[in-house]
Amino acid sequence: MRLVEALVATGSEDRAAFSTLYQLTSAKLFGVCLRICGERQAAEDVLSEVYLTVWRRAGAYEPGRASPISWLATIARNRAIDWRRSAGRKVAMTLDEAPEVADPEPSAEQRMVTNDEDQRLHLCLDQLEDKQRGAIRTAFFDGLTYAELAEREGVPLGTMKSWVRRGLMRLKDCLRDD
Repeated sequence: MRLVEALVATGSEDRAAFSTLYQLTSAKLFGVCLRICGERQAAEDVLSEVYLTVWRRAGAYEPGRASPISWLATIARNRAIDWRRSAGRKVAMTLDEAPEVADPEPSAEQRMVTNDEDQRLHLCLDQLEDKQRGAIRTAFFDGLTYAELAEREGVPLGTMKSWVRRGLMRLKDCLRDD
């Protein structure tokens, strides 16, 4: 689900979503490129082209037609095959010949635990006052500093720090209670 959201948001030229998309898929797509190209440097170059293509064409992705990883892997496969053709290569590596590429994806069990933790966090965030919730989400999810938050909200720096501190204390209590 997270991958679908990142891909759809990338279609709207959301750079943060594109970064998330890259983090979630780069190892797998690199493996596809490496298997077909057979050379690490070529696979890296092709992978760069893949993400340029994804950036330009993410708006065309339709969630109901294909899984995001299938859509992305198809782009990677096609770009790698194009590279192989243009380089005059004949045969791709077999799976036995391909070097091991670590899959950074968490296991199914870890994803379930993470999803439960995410749900708990969002439920607790929803219990905070609007000002605290907004400040915490913006500070931690968007990476803004206290000073930037204070300026954005038009409040003194000390007030913003208090909102965040009190909100974090309530959040900590809420998470501890669950």
